[in-house]
Amino acid sequence: MRFEGKRRTWLKFAAAAASVVALGGPAPAQAQAKLKVAAVYTVPVEQQWVSRIHKALNEAKARGEIDYVFSESVSNADYERVLRQYAEQGSALILGESFAVEAAARKVAKDYPKTAFLMGSSGKPQAPNFSVFDNYIQEPSYLTGMIAGGMTKTNHIGMVGGYAIPEVNRLMHAFMEGAREVNPKVRFTVSFIGSWFDPPKAKEAAFAMIDKGADVLYAERFGVSDAAKEKGKLAIGNVINTQPQYPATVVASALWNMEPTVGAALGKVKAGQFKSEDYGPYSLMKFKGAELAPLGTFEGKVPADVMTRVRAREKAILDGKFAVKVVETEPKSTQ
Repeated sequence: MRFEGKRRTWLKFAAAAASVVALGGPAPAQAQAKLKVAAVYTVPVEQQWVSRIHKALNEAKARGEIDYVFSESVSNADYERVLRQYAEQGSALILGESFAVEAAARKVAKDYPKTAFLMGSSGKPQAPNFSVFDNYIQEPSYLTGMIAGGMTKTNHIGMVGGYAIPEVNRLMHAFMEGAREVNPKVRFTVSFIGSWFDPPKAKEAAFAMIDKGADVLYAERFGVSDAAKEKGKLAIGNVINTQPQYPATVVASALWNMEPTVGAALGKVKAGQFKSEDYGPYSLMKFKGAELAPLGTFEGKVPADVMTRVRAREKAILDGKFAVKVVETEPKSTQ
């Protein structure tokens, strides 16, 4: 009888709870509120590097995991203020790129220890809540270099980058080593435009390289593929796949997938386990954070023997039998 009384009491409670939910009352405990996530970008979201972060966060938003807001084209002088604004508004996780504003970003993180910060950075994590990430895509960059080395007819490759910082340098060095593997005769002309987003300037730098005999261009920045297209030359993409926009120009691209990094960070924030860590490794191929883009319109146009070597290298990387050397010093022209 005592058990039956408890059962009736429990059923009444359950019915009452169901009525509350049906009337729009509090949802069950397991229906957790969406995380408030904010991002602060110094460039437009169209810029290739930032676009990958923006894409991953929008996908999480579409799945109903997060409420996502962002600010783009924020000046370095205004970066700290915008970070603080989002922290004050209760963002659980704030992302951005702090390469040129390291001191300011780290200062804000110290002032808001309960907020998780995940920032693109050249530095190390900062306890307790400042984690770092970067596009560790040197592996597919090496593979695209192999393709470029097999496609050049003049043995001259032009390379246009934004700034000579470690994040850019290691991709360029990996690309150069890949090209040398299949073509020891290849030479490089390297130039940095001093901007993360200046397509006209990158285009002019590429034109200068083409005038010197380069017939394949490494497009670390937007604008390079435009020059290659106008002059009938080939280009290798970086971070995103621009072949749909340049079907007769972009042979291959090293792709960065930010989804593994974002997924790992969101999981830790939700579990209350976020701490200062280096999320860079989530960009490696073994985590599906990077990949060689499909050849698409260039399928069958890259020499078969070159692609055989590329696929073998790709498998060796994924199997852990080949490691792309990380070199972060400024790359130099070799001609």
